Amino acid sequence: MKKEVINEEKVKIIPLGGLEQIGMNITVFEYGDSIIVVDCGLSFPDDEMLGIDLVIPDITYLRENADKVKGFVITHGHEDHIGALPYVLKEINAPLYGTKLTLGIIENKLKEHGIEKLVKKKIVKHGQTISLGDFKVEFIKFNHSIADAAGLAIFSPAGIIVHTGDFKIDYTPVFGDPTDLTRLGELGKKGVLALMSDSTNVMRPGFTNSERTVGKTIDHVFSEHANSRIIIATFASNVDRVQQIINSAQKYGRKVIIEGRSMVNVINTAIELEYLHVAENTIIDIEEMKNYTDSQLVLITTGSQGESMAALSRMAASLHKKVTIKPGDTIIFSSSPIPGNEKAVSKVMNELSMLGANIVFQDTHVSGHACQEELKLIYSLVKPKYAIPVHGEFRHRTANADLAMAMGIEKENIFVISSGDVLQIGEKEAYVEEEKVPAGGILVDGLGVGDVGNIVLRDRQNLAENGIIIIVMTFEKYSNQLLSGPDIVSRGFVYVREAEDLLEESRKIVTDAVLDCIDKNITDWGKIKMIVKESLSDYLWKTIKRHPMILPIIMEVE
Repeated sequence: MKKEVINEEKVKIIPLGGLEQIGMNITVFEYGDSIIVVDCGLSFPDDEMLGIDLVIPDITYLRENADKVKGFVITHGHEDHIGALPYVLKEINAPLYGTKLTLGIIENKLKEHGIEKLVKKKIVKHGQTISLGDFKVEFIKFNHSIADAAGLAIFSPAGIIVHTGDFKIDYTPVFGDPTDLTRLGELGKKGVLALMSDSTNVMRPGFTNSERTVGKTIDHVFSEHANSRIIIATFASNVDRVQQIINSAQKYGRKVIIEGRSMVNVINTAIELEYLHVAENTIIDIEEMKNYTDSQLVLITTGSQGESMAALSRMAASLHKKVTIKPGDTIIFSSSPIPGNEKAVSKVMNELSMLGANIVFQDTHVSGHACQEELKLIYSLVKPKYAIPVHGEFRHRTANADLAMAMGIEKENIFVISSGDVLQIGEKEAYVEEEKVPAGGILVDGLGVGDVGNIVLRDRQNLAENGIIIIVMTFEKYSNQLLSGPDIVSRGFVYVREAEDLLEESRKIVTDAVLDCIDKNITDWGKIKMIVKESLSDYLWKTIKRHPMILPIIMEVE
């Protein structure tokens, strides 16, 4: 039975990513001939995505509606919100709107891709409103684990939608003002159609601690380990954390070395834009390290998530060209492992411990995301008619939906949607359209974007798990006689010297299959390859219960 549609102004909300995992956030807002895109992030590959560097969102829908796109509105400068921009802007060249630090970090990324001059950028201050087609977007001050984060009030003909971005409520932030709760209350009084709120920490009761509490812990570590070299691993983008480390370094008379490409890029941008305040001659080059004693040095580095190529991981594996870990070094992990990274982080910690370093990780990090009480505060101030939990795995978003219900929002007005869903939302009704739009991940491998799909990934997994057997045969062109082979070459399957009998028997099975084809006058090479493949595959499964990739190659000579 077809749903009876009430004739009223409605806005479409279409998430193209970010609702199945932490990462790849991108949401389309559409009304009439106007589209605005909020955020455009990437996600990092999981363990099954062998050889994949990044995953970016599928923007087929934007490509099909490119003439409607009025601009990209960015909430803050984290990779999961800005990382896909250099790839997407090559196809959809629309203006970028964001706060000063956010656009400063994006500028670096666009330079790397050589497109910084092609993209129009406009810095927006907190409290400022921009007009984009049928939409007006107001930037609202929010706190997060990166400075200059913003929530958005999106004014559409259908009503006001408040998008929190990633946030927490920090009454004592290291840089700038606290979250603008007053403005959220004013919007709530006007009447808010829908609230899209961060779900990451919804399962944690209470409030998230202020960033300043970490500063106290770091200061304590500096005073406790006055005679050792201190190495601190944190997220490159956590400028406030870096500021607190630099404050402690200055207090205890230490020089600061910045190590790791992303760390150097972000910190240089933050200093240039005056989001980081550093006394002259505090930061030194890594080459100058030899001129100072251990008690005069602190290194701020990337690698808090155990990333194999990051600076700290290379130090732990004794592969770093300029820093050698030695007994007595104090290493602070100033971040929590992102779900899925726990094994990599503990591996790096173990390697560092084996080299004699002291590891500190208790109370050296606070989350950048709101816990239950902060989310309740936002719901009570904004008083939305509809709740749309965003940013998080399904379990986080359903928990956010339960919280919204507890705050008095009716069950039928709460939408836990998926990437690709089209939510039509108006004052009198809201519903998800039956037809979805294309959404999902596009895999980036080196310079190739989207040229590795599910079939290639499946082959890579098979190669990684079972190895490969290559069968080489030579046939005479016209007579179809077997001139040489079949020869068998294997890689990643068995150790050849210890499996000579198995490979000899495999060669016999293949030879018999080929001769049988010749006796039956089968001349189609595709068919010969298939018969050879099936015969050998059956034998190997019966013998050693393995399915290696089998690749028959037929050469022809005259």
